[in-house]
Amino acid sequence: IDIVENRFVGIKSRGVYETPGGTLLRAAHMDLEGITMDREVKRIAEHLSAEFARLCYNGFWFAPEMDLVRYSLDFTQRDVVGVVELELYKGNVTIRGRQSPKALYNADLASMDIE
Repeated sequence: IDIVENRFVGIKSRGVYETPGGTLLRAAHMDLEGITMDREVKRIAEHLSAEFARLCYNGFWFAPEMDLVRYSLDFTQRDVVGVVELELYKGNVTIRGRQSPKALYNADLASMDIE
């Protein structure tokens, strides 16, 4: 990741970060969220995630608003459990499959086939 950031003190800085393990974990986690989280909960969680990042970046880890955001995000993740199979090739990650006991997808309800 190569980004230019706006620092809390008003200056810009450039950061280059390499996190291959984090990239894999994030891809797998986002895929699990896709089958275990309600659409509206996911939308709200994305906003909370941005606020979490802002508070962390600006050093407000122990602030009461950080507790609110952290506990709210923990609540959104309560059903995000399962297994994701990844394929790695030349720096790319592909999701090969996933399963979760908390999946919201039901093939019988989602099918357009009428029997």
